[in-house]
Amino acid sequence: MISVQDLAGAWELHGDKLTVPATVPGCVHTDLLDAGRIPDPFLDDNEHAVAWVGRADWTYRREVAWTGPAHERIDLVFDGLDTVATVELGGATLGSSRNMHRGFRYDVTALLDGGAPQPLAVHFESAYAEAERVRGLLGARDNAYPEPFNFIRKMACSFGWDWGPTLVTAGIWRPVRLEGWSTARLAGVRPLATFDGGTGRLDITVGVERTRERDLRVRVLLGDRALGVRKIDGLELQATFDAGDVTPWNPRGYGDPALYALTVELLDGDTVLDRWERHTGFRSVAIDRTGGGFVFQVNGEPVFVKGVNWIPDDIFPSRMTRERYERRLREAADAGVNLIRVWGGGIYESRDFYEVCDELGLMVWQDFLFACADYPEEEPLFSEVVAEARENVARLAPHPSLITWSGNNENLWLHQAMPWNADGAYETWGEKYYLQTLPAIVAELDPSRPYQAGSPWSGSWEHEPNSTEHGTFHSWEVWNREDYLNYRNSTPRFVAEFGWQAPPAWTTLRDAVSDDPMLPDSPGVLHHQKAEDGNGKLARGLAPHFGSGEKSTEAWHYLTQLNQVRAVRTGVEHWRSHWPHTAGTILWQLNDLWPVTSWAAIDGAGRYKPLYFALREMYASRMLTIQPRDGGLVVAVINDEPTAWTGTLVVSSESQQVSVAPRSVTLVPVSSSSGEVVVARLDEARAVHFTTDFSYDDPALTIDVESVPGGLDVRVHALGLARDVLVQPDRIHPSATVDKGFVTLLPGESTVFHVRTPLDVDLDPALVKAPWVLTDLSSVMHGTTR
Repeated sequence: MISVQDLAGAWELHGDKLTVPATVPGCVHTDLLDAGRIPDPFLDDNEHAVAWVGRADWTYRREVAWTGPAHERIDLVFDGLDTVATVELGGATLGSSRNMHRGFRYDVTALLDGGAPQPLAVHFESAYAEAERVRGLLGARDNAYPEPFNFIRKMACSFGWDWGPTLVTAGIWRPVRLEGWSTARLAGVRPLATFDGGTGRLDITVGVERTRERDLRVRVLLGDRALGVRKIDGLELQATFDAGDVTPWNPRGYGDPALYALTVELLDGDTVLDRWERHTGFRSVAIDRTGGGFVFQVNGEPVFVKGVNWIPDDIFPSRMTRERYERRLREAADAGVNLIRVWGGGIYESRDFYEVCDELGLMVWQDFLFACADYPEEEPLFSEVVAEARENVARLAPHPSLITWSGNNENLWLHQAMPWNADGAYETWGEKYYLQTLPAIVAELDPSRPYQAGSPWSGSWEHEPNSTEHGTFHSWEVWNREDYLNYRNSTPRFVAEFGWQAPPAWTTLRDAVSDDPMLPDSPGVLHHQKAEDGNGKLARGLAPHFGSGEKSTEAWHYLTQLNQVRAVRTGVEHWRSHWPHTAGTILWQLNDLWPVTSWAAIDGAGRYKPLYFALREMYASRMLTIQPRDGGLVVAVINDEPTAWTGTLVVSSESQQVSVAPRSVTLVPVSSSSGEVVVARLDEARAVHFTTDFSYDDPALTIDVESVPGGLDVRVHALGLARDVLVQPDRIHPSATVDKGFVTLLPGESTVFHVRTPLDVDLDPALVKAPWVLTDLSSVMHGTTR
């Protein structure tokens, strides 16, 4: 069997006149932070103070020796080098890297054969220097941000985005190890598991590397069941196995995400030389594009996508752990999400990410890593793109959660819409990647999943790329230039991006900004707002709904959070009511990678914005929404469950029996006499719609607080109409959480907010009545917050 010697742990980081301890996997910034050599770039404008780090060259060093059993071959394996690296062992240069998104393997048998420790050094050149060198070689290309990210195969958002800081990293960011082996090893295993009518099929490709010629066989097991043994001649085996009667992998809400242990063994006689083990699932995936539509079908069943866009969860992705991935993805699942779109300006995530999605039934839409720019197609980039794509398509093949590959984020659209290269200064801009290179790689290596050329994309140049009538659509006129009520003006076939900004939780913002006083436009707050004219757009978004008068920072914080919820709710509920014409929504965005005002539902400190709880309501499998339609109102009864929804629908004082078929929507007209406040109820579902502006009368709230194990129960009762009651738990204690966001109470109604803390902390009940801990819209508008 292969012997593995992990090289994680203690290294040394060397810079210009600087040496500090280093941790691998890691990056230069985190090592310098741990050593106290740079300030925290998340605080105030320290991002500028550490900008020099990304312009410098660095070297990681340690000694290595092979201490395992004797083998014919010893390899040095890097799963990821960020980004421009040269590897030396014992003074000999092994090779170089120009791509963060690839792994590298070097034969070091001769260098380590004597057993004596040898110096290992990985030299990192500034990614800026490499990107600027390639730009000088190939000529400038247009992009959406003033950084050269499109000239280097590196996480684009390292160079800053409209929600992220510019922190250009370097380092050994993924695991590194020595591997000893003899005779042969598994060089790659690529299983494609599909499902058809109750039967599973496994198409598997196995690659081997040899030190000598032997008669080798490959054994494939599914669970404890042997599917078969095949002889492997040469360096590759392609085989198909009938997996028989299997339970399919299903997305959330459509059945269990059934997984099977898959084992591939490389045999020399009866000796197991190498073993590959993963869990996989059997399912079929297609995209129905009939009539311009865009409907995902999993195991033959149309699926309404309730999605979120995913950016790297940390600007320093080497800090990500399995536990952190699991926490964030479980939070998405708990909010009713069934699809995660991995956005093209980030990374191909780790195995942990996709395994958790497999287990939770979260579908994954994976962008290839191109975003918001024209990309050169010439060398030295073209070969890197091909190698990167082939490696990652093969690496992610076992994961049933991965249901589609997409060529890029917004490049086809923006190239035409901006327009970029209007003067014809350059010949290539990436079109070949998206329409030829990448689809050919997917067709060859992963025909089990549909490919789409990009997002948005209408399917061909016959239609404008960001068409509402063909394919996928990104809705950014709303937010950038229009009020959120304009979401109702169109019914796209599939909304792959849309969103509305709000600041992070109060404590997250306060911890990141030392401004005194902290104002919406104070320097630190503005530094943690990366969108162009972002605060101006927030203000213009508030004005039609809450007036344009000056507001305290606390009121601004509350109202912008509320406006984010109202905006997203307006879009999602409108589009869901048009299923199956509109077949999905993917919110921009689930998460943040630092403390910032952004479109996220979970902020950079991991705290929930009220939007997170609203998502749970908007993405519920059964829900009601009251929508304007044809000059009147309708109740859209939305049933995304496999059984009919039958019951008594009560709208204000009128009632009627309804029966909504599985996976469908029924529209019920609302009587014109329903009044200024329309309330619809069916079983536990409720919708409230306000037909006119109304006065923010005092709702006469009464608040009772009870100490309970782990926190507080806060009971709120309203004598009058109480709109948008909110508890901000982090104002009680930084670790405190709550189980709901904005709540509207009709006269006489009550609700209980469950405030909890994971720490052994006794929360003070009196703090619930401190200013801005518990408030409602009326008190904010009248300036009478508790």
